[in-house]
Amino acid sequence: MIHRIASCIRQAIAPAIKTSRWILTITVPVSFAVLLLKLTGLLPIMARIFAPLFAWFGMPGESALVFVTAGLVNIYACIGVINTLELSSRTVTILALMCLISHNLPVETAVQRKTGTPLSRTLMVRLGASFAGAFILNILLPADTQLMVAATKSMVVAEWGSELMDWLAGTSYLCIKIVFLITLLMILQRVLEEFGITRMLTSILKYPLMALGIPHQAAFLWIVANTLGLAYGAGVIIDQVERGELSAKNADILNYHIAISHSLLEDTLLFVAIGVPFLWITIPRVILAGITVWLKRLLDWTFMPRARAGSNLEED
Repeated sequence: MIHRIASCIRQAIAPAIKTSRWILTITVPVSFAVLLLKLTGLLPIMARIFAPLFAWFGMPGESALVFVTAGLVNIYACIGVINTLELSSRTVTILALMCLISHNLPVETAVQRKTGTPLSRTLMVRLGASFAGAFILNILLPADTQLMVAATKSMVVAEWGSELMDWLAGTSYLCIKIVFLITLLMILQRVLEEFGITRMLTSILKYPLMALGIPHQAAFLWIVANTLGLAYGAGVIIDQVERGELSAKNADILNYHIAISHSLLEDTLLFVAIGVPFLWITIPRVILAGITVWLKRLLDWTFMPRARAGSNLEED
């Protein structure tokens, strides 16, 4: 057993270093760009533009920068932005849920399009679920006892030198954390595969996933999407669909779920590492994903008569 675990560690090190390097080449420049927006006074202008929209969800205008960064890039980059801004823990929790649903959209929507779901539908589902989740959390989350210091005020009196030193210290710590987490997660992934735990989880999760509307044939791909994510797990997902191991109809149903709820392991732990409560950013995603899948099934049943013949969860 020790030799097998050691082998998993050896196999994980090289790709972990490669992935970490790629992620840091995105995260650090994005974080520095946001710092420049802050120091040059452009951040307050952008905040005022987005403030009316994000105020509906109990967040300041600066929150839009985090959400847009996540949508266009990834979770690592948006955490880099969070690390640069001054946001309350309540705001970061709401943003974490939104970003976990809508991140890396250019890549992940392309993956889901290749497996059968139109890009427009995927975008509509992910963005709609993000704002629905934010609205719900804004109602449910208790008031933040921590005093929120507005970034727009600190910019007036802040000196470039001290701001830059704070950014360097915070970003250095974040980089170390990113490398550590990626390496740990890649080792864990290989250990799960080596000892057959992934396949065992597929069997265990069969009926719980069916309760969420997911066909049992898609259980393994659900695990892939929630351990590797859509971007990293794209090869496995696309390969299974192209080889016919999952029907086009079941792949489309799975896509509606994992569009909202995926990377339950990696991305969630990244936010937990900066202090976001685990349950607040996990349970709402699973519930929203389940509701979305059953609504899709209901619409198929109502408006697509041909879907009725194969609408039960044991199809194909």
